[in-house]
Amino acid sequence: MKLDEKLISRVANLARLELTDEEKQEFTKQLSDIIEYVEKINEMPTGDVIPADHIVDLKNVFREDRASASLDRSEIEKIAPKFEMGHIVVPRIIESIE
Repeated sequence: MKLDEKLISRVANLARLELTDEEKQEFTKQLSDIIEYVEKINEMPTGDVIPADHIVDLKNVFREDRASASLDRSEIEKIAPKFEMGHIVVPRIIESIE
């Protein structure tokens, strides 16, 4: 597939880019070269290649879900900046809509 400056101008217009004539010529050549390279890759025999979604075998490593003791409330009260009625108080970050 060969690209021309008319197509480059159309794409630039859609992308709201202002290109000079020199840039249009440069991009026409660069994109034509890229498409030519991709077409060469398409010529490769890939009939015996097994499709893969990842190049490395992945597996999940799960740990056993076990209940354990949590921090004591008095310890939490020591490290929390503000603690009221059994809850950690944090600054409001979402303003109310009225």
